[in-house]
Amino acid sequence: MQPINVINIMKQPFKYIFIVYLFLSSTISLSAQQMKWSPQYQAYINQYKDIAIEEMLRYRIPSSITLAQGLLESRAGLSDLTLESNNHFGIKCNGGWNGPTLYHNDDAEGECFRAYSTAYESFEDHSKFLKKPRYASLFSLDIKDYRGWAYGLKAAGYATSSTYAEKLINIIELYKLYQYDSAKSYDRYLADKVSKDKPVNGSILHLIFKYNKNYYVKVRKGDTFRSIGEEVGTSQRALARYNERDKDDVLENGDIVYLKKKRHKADKVFRNRPHSVRIGESMYSISQFYGMRLKNLYKLNHLDPDEYQIHVGDKLKVR
Repeated sequence: MQPINVINIMKQPFKYIFIVYLFLSSTISLSAQQMKWSPQYQAYINQYKDIAIEEMLRYRIPSSITLAQGLLESRAGLSDLTLESNNHFGIKCNGGWNGPTLYHNDDAEGECFRAYSTAYESFEDHSKFLKKPRYASLFSLDIKDYRGWAYGLKAAGYATSSTYAEKLINIIELYKLYQYDSAKSYDRYLADKVSKDKPVNGSILHLIFKYNKNYYVKVRKGDTFRSIGEEVGTSQRALARYNERDKDDVLENGDIVYLKKKRHKADKVFRNRPHSVRIGESMYSISQFYGMRLKNLYKLNHLDPDEYQIHVGDKLKVR
């Protein structure tokens, strides 16, 4: 395609200029449509949306903007800068920063970036960073005006990329992050975990899932109750007790580890929906699947733990 000469365009009738404008706009839109949904991006959103909402309610910064910036700047938590220093927003050392630092190549070689102990510290510092006078005009915008915020951040010099605003908007609209800008509350447990969670031996933090009014992580190779407990701020013994296991039990890749005591019954959606036992299942694996206590699974079905032998096809009440 031949390059467009802006000077020649300006000499043309308005109708021609308008057509070129539509062409350029459609080109940008086409580029936006090329962004594909990513499970890693969605996992990041699930992990940090509650702290983003908490920050919004405290500082009046749209949670959609916070999440989109975090996703873009940290590559959904997988950038070297984020993994090494918990810096989710690419904030550099300037502006009177006296905390820990990390040197990293960005616009120039060996630039100084702020370092944090936890992701929460990074989110909190990001909110305070946007309270600088240079961003003051943004706070006159409606909290739901994520487009205005995106263009305002670019105009105020937050990033050097010429398409920074469009990238934020694309992320927000693809993942429907604008839905969180209407939130009036957040999950305090998950927000608190973000404030305490720390990687163990440089590993990537586990994603925390919510189910049956509880929270759980999926075991990765090499995990133990001790390592998971250190990460989430719960003792090894308590974590094993919540999961009705011994603290020294060997965990298998893919196991579910609940972070709080399990419920007496399965979620209410399973009322009048008995579980049909499948090959390889045990009473314990079934109780973990539904997030309910093993002894209650036996009790609901009037079964004796010492006598009952599970069989494929058995129907078990879980609610």
